[in-house]
Amino acid sequence: MTVLTSKENPKVKHWAKLASDARYRRSEGRTLLEGPHLVAAWRQIRMKALAIIVTEQALERKEISDLAGMTPVIVSEGVFGAIVEADNPPGIAAEIEIPKAKGKEGSDVVFLEGVQDPSNVGAIIRSAAAFGIGEVVLDQACADPWSPRALRAGMGGHFSLAVRQVARLEFAGFDGSLLCTVVREGVPLREATLKGRLGWIFGGEGRGVSPKVEKQVKTKITIPLGAGTESLNVAAAAAICFYEASKTPRS
Repeated sequence: MTVLTSKENPKVKHWAKLASDARYRRSEGRTLLEGPHLVAAWRQIRMKALAIIVTEQALERKEISDLAGMTPVIVSEGVFGAIVEADNPPGIAAEIEIPKAKGKEGSDVVFLEGVQDPSNVGAIIRSAAAFGIGEVVLDQACADPWSPRALRAGMGGHFSLAVRQVARLEFAGFDGSLLCTVVREGVPLREATLKGRLGWIFGGEGRGVSPKVEKQVKTKITIPLGAGTESLNVAAAAAICFYEASKTPRS
């Protein structure tokens, strides 16, 4: 059994760069999945990975060896720790091709403007997938949705919908109702009309949706909050909106 032990190995350098460099991920069209949950989620939907990377110790566990298959690349603990971002390396990772974005025709869409925390990006994708939304579109000011942190927060949601990052958000081609959240003076969420195809727009942490985008939206929604609470985390706000929309008959 051959074990990679050098951090200078070209494959190791490639995987480490996939984990740390968004520009490199985009140029290669690949990313790195970390941990058994994400690898299993990928296997359920896509099956084939470009490479499965596993440590000797992790390979001794049946659930890991089953995921690793017949031809994993076995690496030392030190090498694996140099590849992945996690504080407690999970012992298995997979190099995959970033899926091509193919949204579901007629489905709801989420538009993200300047959401810079990859954990928030991943959490929104996770919630969107859970409520059957077909596509998430991010502008270039958002965190890379295919970074390890965003993927971990997404918990496999990335593989259930289309994820697309664009230079700037465009709404002219969207044939549904556009909605955005504002901190105050919007329509209370429970009173909003949530019928037909919806396009949810969420802005960055702190500033929210920009004035330029807000001008293009007819329906502005406010989530009522208790006294002393100024605002919600963007990922929490998105999940609440998706849930409320899921309770509303669309036709």
